[in-house]
Amino acid sequence: MAETLLTGADSAEYLQDEKSDFDVAPALNLGDLDITTDEFILDEVDIHIQANLEDDLVKEALKTGVDLRQYSKQVETELQRIEQASIKDYIKESQNIASLHNQISACDSILERMEGMLSSFQSDLSSISSEIQTLQQQSVSMNLRLKNRQAVRSHLSQLVDELVVPSTMISVILDSPVTEQEFLEQLHELNSKINYAKELSFRETLACSDVQDIVDRLKIKAVSKIREFILQKIYSFRKPMTNYQIPQNTLLKYRFFYQFLLANERTVAKEVRDEYVDTMSKIYFSYFKSYSGRLLKVQYEDVADKDDLMGVEDTAKKGFFSKPSLKSRNTIFTVGPRGAVLSPAELEGPILIPHTAQRGDTRYPYETLFRSQHYALLDNGCREFLFLSDFFMVAGNSALDLFNSIMGKTLSMFLKSLSTYLSDCYDSIAVFLCIHIILRFRAITVKRNIPALDKYWEAVLELLWPRFELILEMNIQSIRNTDPQKLGVLDTRPHYITRRYAEFSSAVVSINQTFPNERTHTLLGQLQVEVENFVLKMAAEFPSRRDQLIFLINNYDMMLGVLMERAADDSKEVEGFQQLLLARTQEFIEEILSPPFGGMIAFVKESEALMEKGQLDKLRNDEARITQLVRGFSSSWKQSVEALSQDVMRSFTNFKNGTSIIQGALTQLIQYYHGFHKVLSQPTFRSLAVRSELINIHHLMVEVKKHKPNF
Repeated sequence: MAETLLTGADSAEYLQDEKSDFDVAPALNLGDLDITTDEFILDEVDIHIQANLEDDLVKEALKTGVDLRQYSKQVETELQRIEQASIKDYIKESQNIASLHNQISACDSILERMEGMLSSFQSDLSSISSEIQTLQQQSVSMNLRLKNRQAVRSHLSQLVDELVVPSTMISVILDSPVTEQEFLEQLHELNSKINYAKELSFRETLACSDVQDIVDRLKIKAVSKIREFILQKIYSFRKPMTNYQIPQNTLLKYRFFYQFLLANERTVAKEVRDEYVDTMSKIYFSYFKSYSGRLLKVQYEDVADKDDLMGVEDTAKKGFFSKPSLKSRNTIFTVGPRGAVLSPAELEGPILIPHTAQRGDTRYPYETLFRSQHYALLDNGCREFLFLSDFFMVAGNSALDLFNSIMGKTLSMFLKSLSTYLSDCYDSIAVFLCIHIILRFRAITVKRNIPALDKYWEAVLELLWPRFELILEMNIQSIRNTDPQKLGVLDTRPHYITRRYAEFSSAVVSINQTFPNERTHTLLGQLQVEVENFVLKMAAEFPSRRDQLIFLINNYDMMLGVLMERAADDSKEVEGFQQLLLARTQEFIEEILSPPFGGMIAFVKESEALMEKGQLDKLRNDEARITQLVRGFSSSWKQSVEALSQDVMRSFTNFKNGTSIIQGALTQLIQYYHGFHKVLSQPTFRSLAVRSELINIHHLMVEVKKHKPNF
């Protein structure tokens, strides 16, 4: 730098000073190399000497034999020369050194100023940091105030929106018909404002009082219009020939009307509900009373009475003033086409139209009228219960109580009418069909999840079951009290009493299979026991065992055939009569084989018994008897079999049963003759000459097949 350069005079003076300083320079300090110092430790001399001897220059000097003193002086002289040269270099560079010194001083001042600036910056940054913290605190505070204002604004906005009553709502509630969709929408809004106003009134909100008057007047107007509309629909039910389901469906579209009344004007809601209950109660009672009365006009005129029992003989005579009985009591115990009333197609088919049936002069059994009457009740009852639950918003016991207040009078009328009919009813098939109609209708209501008629179904069954049991017990008693000697001429054909039982039992068993009932099984078991006893009593009236068996087989076969048409093959009744028929058939086969072949059969049985005991030799002397049996069978068996077949076919009314008996008899005959062969082949009789006259068993089987009846 220019200002730091030395002048010529200054340089001369500076050099002079340096020279003088050099002249008076202190003596050279050799440090550790100075061996003249007192501080030199003699113990370390050997170490230093050893180290110096290792030096390359020293080694070289020792090798060459240089004089160390001379060499030391030479070195000292060299060092002084180098020192002088170094001083000259220093003096030569003195200006640069001075310049460097000035530059360093300038840098120090600059760095000092920079240090001051940085200190100032540091203090400024400290103040900025505190300002930032202040701003952050202010930001948090402002954010909190903003959130609070937004929360207040949302509440106030909701409050204002809920409290403000728009002019559109006022005009619609006052002027629009209740059937308009817009009225329904504004009614929902009004209901919401009423509820909100109630909520605010509990909080003692002052703003609520500003709109309370308007809301109350709108509520009164809405309640008035809704009341008028609903009552008008209810009154329309009362018009003659009105299909009340149409206005009911209309009411369901506006079910919110009743909800509005219930929430805001319970007095009016109760008035509407009571009016509906009173109206519908009268409508249902009037409708079903009229319908039931007209149904009875198309019922069969000929009905069973107390004398039309299973054990009453057809020849029984009545008094002069007694009414004529049914043309045939068998129809009382036969289900026939009457059982179709339980088929799904007819059970849930259209109800009967009485005036149409009257014009066609059509008549129906009681169970058909009962089905039509109760299906109408089922259909209307289910629909009414669903309407009440939906429109009046009731459930559980409340719904059942409301339903009973409407339908109770009608149901009581039904029960009274049924009780009156049953008190003079002796048609057990009709009562049993009615029981199963109710059981199926109850299952339908359970499937539809409608509990409204459950108690009614139970009440009806409590009337029907005792009457059915009573009629069945009367029939059982009539069979028990039957006197076979008063039943007219004896006949081996199936008896009309057993036919009545068979028809009745098959009907009851087939119907009961769908809804099994233990009470029915018990009563049928008692009836079966009495019928079996009756058949045995009747059979005892025949003088010969053969006729007794024919009578028993004909009756068992007939009852079994009728039962198997309807009842299951594994039912108790079918199995019981199968066992009885099999036992009596086997006994009858033995009975018809005895006259023509009794001697041979007795001989075979006697011989087989002795063979088992090993005493066959007792018959050794019966050669004449055996000869007679062999020749007698050979000469007459064909005629005997032919006569037997004709006799069996004449004795049994069921051709199939007679054929089966003939086949069983011929099979049994072949078995006996095979046993006869077996006995005569024993050593005791092997020497008899008559054995050659025996008919070959296979030839006999071929001949017997010719007599087997063909269908």
